[in-house]
Amino acid sequence: MNFSILVFPGSNCDWDAHHAVTKVLGENARFVWHKETKLPKTDCVIVPGGFSYGDYLRTGAVARFSPIMGEVVKFARGGGRVLGICNGFQILTEAGLLPGVLMRNANLKFLCETVGIQVANHTTAFTKRYGPREGIRLPIAHGEGNYFADHETLKRLEGDGRVVFRYAPVNPNGSQKNIAGIVNEQGNVLGMMPHPERCAEKALGNEDGKKLFESLIV
Repeated sequence: MNFSILVFPGSNCDWDAHHAVTKVLGENARFVWHKETKLPKTDCVIVPGGFSYGDYLRTGAVARFSPIMGEVVKFARGGGRVLGICNGFQILTEAGLLPGVLMRNANLKFLCETVGIQVANHTTAFTKRYGPREGIRLPIAHGEGNYFADHETLKRLEGDGRVVFRYAPVNPNGSQKNIAGIVNEQGNVLGMMPHPERCAEKALGNEDGKKLFESLIV
């Protein structure tokens, strides 16, 4: 399987994602610089975590206008799979591929810890290796992970089963409905604040994130 991993000025999880895909799972991955105007032949695009463009204006707001993002939008709307992690989730909301916004954490502090996560929907292309309502632990590292959407959007997300991950038992950042990750209407675009690429092998003491990547290649 071929993965494309975007790289923006300020990305800092691109190599983590590359390692998880190539060294842990043995798949192919290629870095794609933000100024590129074409995607290589790919099965999945990963928009990694970090601080794209220094998080100026607001998280993801500048990266959304990078030349490569126009191609990512086309790829996603054509059914291609896109995984946005942390800053990648923020970029995907700014690009209009996912609804809602990510605001400052409720306690106004940067959070860097491992938290409990519940797999709210195990039937997506990104989660089919997990069990129903499976409880896992994933690392977070963000200052703006507080998910917000209007009432009607939240109702649709809940009703359509598009909430994929929830914080459980504790909500660390104030996200509405304990939301930690969602998919688009077609189910081919996932945005999540926790970092599965940082816990995908035994050497890191936690493999709970590995199943997400395995789900994509099954």
